[in-house]
This record gives sequence, structure tokens and C-alpha cells, in this order.
Amino acid sequence: MFVRPCYRRKNGKRHASWALVESYRTERGPRQRVVAYLGDMDESGRIGVKQTAQGKSAEGQQLLFDEVKPPWVEIDVSSIKVEHPRDFGGPWLGLELIKQLDLLSFLQKAMPQGREEITWATMSLVLVLSRLCDPSSELYIAEHSYANSALTDLLGVPTQKVNDDRRYRALDQLLAHKEALEKHLKNRLGELFDLEYDLLMYDVTSTYFEGQANGNPQAQRGYSRDHRPDCKQVCIGLVVSRCGMPLGYEVFAGNRHDATTVQEIVKTMESRYGRANRIWVMDRGMVSEENLALMKSEGRQYIMGAPKSMLKQYEQELVADDWQSVHEGLEVKMVSDPDGNETFILCRSRERGEKEKAMHQRFENRIEEGLVRLRNRLDKAKKKPDEQQVQRQIGRLLERNSRAAGLFDIQVKPVKREGRSGLQITWSKHRHWQQWAQVSEGCYLLRSNVTDWSAEDFWKAYTQLTAAEAAFRIHKSDLQIRPVWHQKEKRVQAHIMVCFLAYVLWSTLAQCCHRAGLGDEPRRVFDELARIKLVDVVLPTRCGTTIRKRCVTRPTDHQAILLQHLELNLPRGLPMTEM
Repeated sequence: MFVRPCYRRKNGKRHASWALVESYRTERGPRQRVVAYLGDMDESGRIGVKQTAQGKSAEGQQLLFDEVKPPWVEIDVSSIKVEHPRDFGGPWLGLELIKQLDLLSFLQKAMPQGREEITWATMSLVLVLSRLCDPSSELYIAEHSYANSALTDLLGVPTQKVNDDRRYRALDQLLAHKEALEKHLKNRLGELFDLEYDLLMYDVTSTYFEGQANGNPQAQRGYSRDHRPDCKQVCIGLVVSRCGMPLGYEVFAGNRHDATTVQEIVKTMESRYGRANRIWVMDRGMVSEENLALMKSEGRQYIMGAPKSMLKQYEQELVADDWQSVHEGLEVKMVSDPDGNETFILCRSRERGEKEKAMHQRFENRIEEGLVRLRNRLDKAKKKPDEQQVQRQIGRLLERNSRAAGLFDIQVKPVKREGRSGLQITWSKHRHWQQWAQVSEGCYLLRSNVTDWSAEDFWKAYTQLTAAEAAFRIHKSDLQIRPVWHQKEKRVQAHIMVCFLAYVLWSTLAQCCHRAGLGDEPRRVFDELARIKLVDVVLPTRCGTTIRKRCVTRPTDHQAILLQHLELNLPRGLPMTEM
């Protein structure tokens, strides 16, 4: 016989007691049964059972009671406190996504631990998860966001260890594995979501610098999509699948024209993943004779937007009635290729036409208002103005409103006013420009060397470019890739890589939501789960020690439904500690 703890439920309550247990043999093997219950499992019961064991000369049982501590302690309820609430749902969800992608295991193999106290793989996760959950500068991560999140609990890295030196060195270490990391993610994402890469969407955006970045040769002034021509920038070329899942990216100098990046990105992707049977989809800004020649060579296929000027060749087709409706407010038609080597598709969007009409009217009004103001100033001038200066003013006015500049025919002539020389400005509007605008508003042209598709197929494929555009919006709005605070070339590239990895997590969540029937708005799902907190419950005991238990706040009904659909199990808490 021996003594062991025993737990029973009586009248809906759980009771703990000591029980005297004996072993016996059966046909099915040895079994155990309770001979007697010896007392409640508290201090008095423990002493009584110990005395009984001593009376039986049970030395083993004596040792049991000498060494066993009660499984509970008495808590001073009046002194219980809740401290240090911090963001848990976002970092935990990000870490769950990282586990699905096997990202940590990859980084641990690629960045083996040396003598450093905190591994570079772990520090890389700090950067990526911080970018996903509370995007800002790396300095902000160390001074604010990391301390206010549960990352230190989940990753085991104290706040004081996330310093400048470790953050910047982690960036340097991570950048060296860019190509291998992209390959790993492409393979893993393909396994998780059965992705197809038959259509590759390619687009370019820019992000600007705070500071001069004089030591960075890629930091140049160029066409700014951020409307910051005063700042230096770099360009980012991104390749995504039809569902927006990223395949890879490259960083280019800020003054590179979009079309000049095509050959480099195509050859990079082909050298990394093979050529296969893929169709490249690009907007009209990528079109050049060199790029068309590249695409036509060696069997490459493409769908591109054609320059607006090519619409003039199809003026008769634009006014004809043989359009095919493929979507509400959207019509398409196949048209002949002047050279017979490509397929051309005319598209006409009612919504786009209304926007272009309003835009033309707005720019027309701005030009006319500017000309009226300039004419009034010339009429009031007491001396003859400089004609070259007036022409420059007109040029700047037309440049700012270029979409309607072709409408106006502007003349500047010398005149005599009250015996003194002056300038007179007059203008008229080209009727044929207005007529063409009415015909072409909302229309655009596609070109492709794919020969066996319908007009609707081409239009649907081209609209997938919105996946790349959406990726850039997420990079800039949700992940705050801009502005860039780093100055060194490698650090800038590493910063963009961290943003890319955060976007991969974002896209993974989007696919999980889509698969779980939660729609295509991962932002709403992420924000809802990010409200879950981790708190420290401080429990002072009667014996003088204090227990700190890390508890996760109970999810709301809505949060519980989301977790259920995503097949995620929220932990109730983390290990407690004694102080």
C-alpha cells in the first residue's frame, strides 16, 4: 500500500484529499484501488497522514511527505493587482504565421548561432514582427513599440537587449540571404495554398528618403509616386502572382525609368525560378522596343498596356457599335494588328470615362483661370513685361495641367495701351481635341503575343495588375515603408527586405482568411485579434512570496469565431514566475 493525492468532485466542487491505495492483480494486469481516504489535502491533513505513515513504519511514505509541497498556496486576495498590459494578439498572430512558413527554422539554418547572446534569426523576427504589428523606424521599435508588446514574452528577448547595435547588425546579417529566402518562401507558400505562377504581375513604385543619403548611389531624384520631388528616392520593382502573393523584388536607383528595369527583373526571376510557361503582365509604362524584343525572344509571352497615343489608330473602331460587354460598365473588342505579329484589345470603362471627363474639365478650368489672371496682370502692367518670362509662366501653367494642355492655342502679342508698349494674351480651344477627348475618354489599349485568348481573357488577366498595386499600397500605408531613414545603401536594402517579409506575412494571413471564408480584408481580422492583451496578474501569498502570472485576456465572441475559422488556439497564459 501507498499514499497518493486523490481528486473528487462532490456537489459540483472539486475536493483534494490523501488516499490510501493498494495494488492488486487481475486477468488484465495490475490495477490500483483506494482503500481509504485519509484526509483533506491541506496542512493539517498532511500532518495527520504523515503521523499515520510513521506509525506503520513506512519510511518511503515519510520521505514522500517530507519532500512534497502543497500544490497551492494561500493568496492575499485584497492585494491582487493587474500590471503591465501589453499587445499580444498581433505579435502572437504574426508568430503563428511565421511558424506556418517555417521562417524561423530557415533563418536558424541560414544564420547559425555563434557567440552572440541573441541569435540573428531571433533578432530578424523582432524586426519583421515589429514592422507587421507597429510599423515605424527601427529607433521607434527600440524606444517604444517593443516594450509595449508581448514580443519579449514570446521571443524571450529582454527589451534592453533590442539596442541599436543588434538591430543594425541583424539587418546586415539578414540581407545576405535575400535570394535563398525568396526561394524558400515561394516553395512554402506554394505548398500551403497551392498557388499558381502562370501569370506574373510586375510593377514599380518608389519610396523617398529623409536626409540626403549622399553615400548611397541608389538614392537619386526621379519621378516620385509619393509626390515628394524634393526628396531623393529609390525604386522598387515587385513581382507577384495573380492573387497578390509576392515572388520577389529588386531595388533600383531612384532615377531609373520603369521600362529600363524590365530586362533585369525578367532575367533575375528566370535565373532563380526557371522560365517555365509564364505570362508577364505589365502596364504601359514598361513598353519599349527593347522590352518588346526581349519578350518576343525565346518564346516569352506578355500582356502589356499600350501607349495612349496608339488609340488614334483605332478611332473608327472606338465609335463602332460592335463592343462586347464583359462586366458591368466594361466593354472590350479585338482589333487588328497593323503589323500582324500581336493581338490588340480595346477596352472601354464607363467609370474610367467619367473620371477622365471630370479630370479634363478640372484641368481645363485651371488653365483658363490661370490665363485670365495672367491677362489681367498684363493689362494692368505700367511697363512692357518680359515676353520670355510670360511664355515661361504659360509653360509652367500648362505643365501643371498637362492633361488638358493640348486643348488650348495660346498667343502672346505686343500691343499699345495708352501710348505705352505692352503684351496681350489671347487663346482659343481646338475643337478636334475636344471631339477626340469625348471619343477616347475611358478607353485603353492592350497588346499581347498570346494568340488563343478571347478579349475577355485578356482584360481579366490585365486587371490582375491591381494585385501588385494593392501590394504597394499595403507597403506604404499598413507597413510604412516610407520614408526611409537609413542612409547607407545596404541598410536601405535591408529595410526594404524587412518590409517585404512583413508583407509576405500579410499576404499569408490574407490567404488564410480567404480559405477560411472570412473574406478578403485581412486588415479587419488582424486589427480585431490585435486587441487581445497580455497582462501580469500579481498574486501576493501569505508566506511572503509573490507570484506573477502572465494571463491572456479572454477573447470576445467575435475574436473567438475568427480564431475558430482560422484554426488557431489562443493560449490562456504564459509560465508564471515567483518573486
